[in-house]
Amino acid sequence: MPFSTVMTYFPEEVVEHIFSFLESHRDRNAVSVVCKIWYKIERLSRRSVFIGNCYSVRPERAMERFPEVKSLSVKGKPHFADFNMVPHGWGGFAGPWIEAAVRQCPGLEELRLKRMVVSDENLKLLALSFPNFKALVLDSCEGFSTDGLASIATHCRYLRELDLQENEVEDHGPKWLTCFPDSCTSLVSLNFACLKGEVNAASLERLIARSPNLKSLRLNRAVSTETLSKILLKAPQLVDLGTGSFTLDHRSEAYHRLLNAFIKCKSIRSLSGFWDASPRCLLAVYPICWKLTSLNLSYAPAIQGADLIKLIRQCHKLQRLWVLDSIGDKGLAVVATTCKELQELRVFPLGVGNAAVTEEGLVSVSSGCSKLNSLLYFCDQMTNAALETVAKNCPNFIRFRLCILDPKKPDPVTHQPLDEGFGAIVQSCKSLRRLSLSGLLTDKVFLYIGMYAEKLEMLSVAFAGDSDKGMVYVLNGCKNLRKLEIRDSPFGDAAVLEDVGKYETMRSLWMSACDVTLGGCKFLASKMPMLNVEVMNEGEDDGDDETDEVVGDIQKAKAKKMYVYRTLAGPREDAPDFVWTL
Repeated sequence: MPFSTVMTYFPEEVVEHIFSFLESHRDRNAVSVVCKIWYKIERLSRRSVFIGNCYSVRPERAMERFPEVKSLSVKGKPHFADFNMVPHGWGGFAGPWIEAAVRQCPGLEELRLKRMVVSDENLKLLALSFPNFKALVLDSCEGFSTDGLASIATHCRYLRELDLQENEVEDHGPKWLTCFPDSCTSLVSLNFACLKGEVNAASLERLIARSPNLKSLRLNRAVSTETLSKILLKAPQLVDLGTGSFTLDHRSEAYHRLLNAFIKCKSIRSLSGFWDASPRCLLAVYPICWKLTSLNLSYAPAIQGADLIKLIRQCHKLQRLWVLDSIGDKGLAVVATTCKELQELRVFPLGVGNAAVTEEGLVSVSSGCSKLNSLLYFCDQMTNAALETVAKNCPNFIRFRLCILDPKKPDPVTHQPLDEGFGAIVQSCKSLRRLSLSGLLTDKVFLYIGMYAEKLEMLSVAFAGDSDKGMVYVLNGCKNLRKLEIRDSPFGDAAVLEDVGKYETMRSLWMSACDVTLGGCKFLASKMPMLNVEVMNEGEDDGDDETDEVVGDIQKAKAKKMYVYRTLAGPREDAPDFVWTL
């Protein structure tokens, strides 16, 4: 007898308990289609919902499907918005989702939004509508101000988490921090590092003093080192700390107060911030460095050279390191000999011009950090031999993102494309799920990707390939591909239309500055009604009124930016004039 049939004899409470052990959304989606009873139980027992594209389903439908949801996560704009490639005003509005939750999910406690437009009115409605609201996470969002944050602080009495990551926030002054009532003692995580304005130090200190469970605190650069000292004395239980400016005379009494405060912090495992750090002031964190598992220095341009290397030498247990390329190849060699437990490395560019790291630094890290499984590496150059060595030393990569600042630069030793090097990465790293390519690349690298990257879910490509064959290799070979992002590559209609059914198994396809035509986009839309095919041509006249009569040269005109995504909602209603939904 099939297991699903046996399960129908169990009381619904038992089945619901069994379903509670299914942690992934994909698994819960799978069990919900087995039978009507399972669908009903899964619908009413789902407490967490993730929407990877805010236009893939109507908010009302999602909230009606899962009325008992307590945690909602929604993503808005395409990933390339992080690189300013999505036009301003494209969309991704949070309002409809919050309004739908207010109407149909009164028990909502957590909201996580990424790359969305959030207004102060949205935040006020959120704060007033959910009496047990506990967590707000806004990542790369825009449209709101500190007035909206004041609403959250004022009305969310049981708030545990307020996490603002990389947002564009209109700062109306430090008043928002004073809005937390004296009864607010539940904070576990507070991150306002992205805010640019001044901070009411007294209100911040009082808030932290009455939050005994606070584990994560990330401050903006306006928080002085003197204030930081007082905060640390009030919250020695902190595990994750993002410092403020971190500037002091290391010979001053204030420096010794800071040093003593860090000595009393026995639990800190993660450090970030150091916005304007004085190199000699770094000595104050040395007492806790031996315990650190995460160090983020990507916002600390003042920490360079010998001072940076001295700091890293103190951190033997690091599992995650984010750093600017001013660390240099020599600094990365120190990382290799010091941080044997390292699993994630991100090296960001300090500024315009040549990067200060090359293939030598990456080879060094791979030779000493065999547990490395996640990489983001901005560099000046790369060789096939180096990539082959990295693939051999670190076969456990899940994410491998490499950006050469000259995106068409070949192997500087052999002057050959980097096909073989990236081919070695996808062949050796069997668990690879996210890959970003850079450098001179031909169709051959895409053949390798299609052949070997069996678990690949996201691929980002720029300035690569020779012909349509390259894209076809990927679409035909990567069975688990969910997101494909391509820019400035010679892929056109033949590649896009080779297997249009593939896009129904993917979340999205983005193409910009490629050879796709408006006619090709229109043909794709006509063949696949379950897809939204959007063309973004800023500055062009809106052609919707004459869509059926588009002929000749207009039909062959290039689509500047094309975004294709699977949807149950049909064409969206909030598309601006420069977005043509075909």
